[in-house]
Amino acid sequence: MGARIHVERVSALPRLPSERSLREWARAALAGRREDAELCLRVVDEAEMQALNSRYRGKDYATNVLSFPADLPRGVTLPLLGDIVLCAPVLRREAREQHKPERAHWAHLVVHGTLHLLGLDHQRPRQASHMEGLERRILGAMGLPDPYTPTPADTAR
Repeated sequence: MGARIHVERVSALPRLPSERSLREWARAALAGRREDAELCLRVVDEAEMQALNSRYRGKDYATNVLSFPADLPRGVTLPLLGDIVLCAPVLRREAREQHKPERAHWAHLVVHGTLHLLGLDHQRPRQASHMEGLERRILGAMGLPDPYTPTPADTAR
């Protein structure tokens, strides 16, 4: 079947990554792990993200990315992985603040969210180390920088 990745761009922010790029980054995270997958990437503004973060995590602010794994009934075997919601203004602001190329930051968070849909987490140090290693390899294979390496501006502070 292959990966089916739906993209919903409802953010009013200009110059967002293309649907093709968003799909490419999610497919890179799925490669070798889950080829028969279906997921949705939704790009939103801060009001929607704040509402989602408040409702589902009890945190009343807009965050960069949320992943919602599909909760399929027992015995149902569909390739549905779930939904990833990305907040365009937060991602843009973080990229600037962290002195990262915006495109690389977007790619990182799409990969990060996709790995969450695949069941990976970073709550414990060992899990975080494993997940970060995968993110580094996936992004590196696409020619993107290590998202966890401090930039020269960070080390100068």
